[in-house]
Amino acid sequence: MNKRELGQIIRDRKRRFTSKELEELSTQIMEKLELNPKVQDAQIIMMYYSLPDEVYTHEMVDKLYHGGKTILLPKVVADGIMEIRRYEGQKSLRQGAFGIMEPIGPLYTDFSSIDLAVVPGMSFDKEGNRLGRGKGYYDRFLIQLTTTYKLGVCFDFQKTDQVPCEVTDVKMDEVL
Repeated sequence: MNKRELGQIIRDRKRRFTSKELEELSTQIMEKLELNPKVQDAQIIMMYYSLPDEVYTHEMVDKLYHGGKTILLPKVVADGIMEIRRYEGQKSLRQGAFGIMEPIGPLYTDFSSIDLAVVPGMSFDKEGNRLGRGKGYYDRFLIQLTTTYKLGVCFDFQKTDQVPCEVTDVKMDEVL
């Protein structure tokens, strides 16, 4: 099975759920995330502000931010190019590319200081391989985070035995 075929299978599985059901399924995943020692120990965390079909992160982003952690969110700046900016509360978000709420806070470039990256994906396997949405934004960005612990998050129905991968794909250290 190739990446496109696997992506289609996962999209079909996602369509079986309403956005409300996905949000409810997200609660357990976010509880596990919050209790994860890597999250508790991290000071600087790269998160993502979820789309309706992704594990819902909006409340956790706020909770970690208000708990004193530095939260960084991705922003698409050009075709295939992503940067990260500091999250400074709801007021620091604007609708960006693909309808994603993106940060307008200060640009963040001290990649070696990022303790943890929480990463969405279409699918993950038990080896930590990740299937994204096909544009390569995360893989091109994550390759720069050489010392950062990478934590993938997904719904159970997104897990698969084997994600087809290439040398440019960045493996996760852990998947919730």
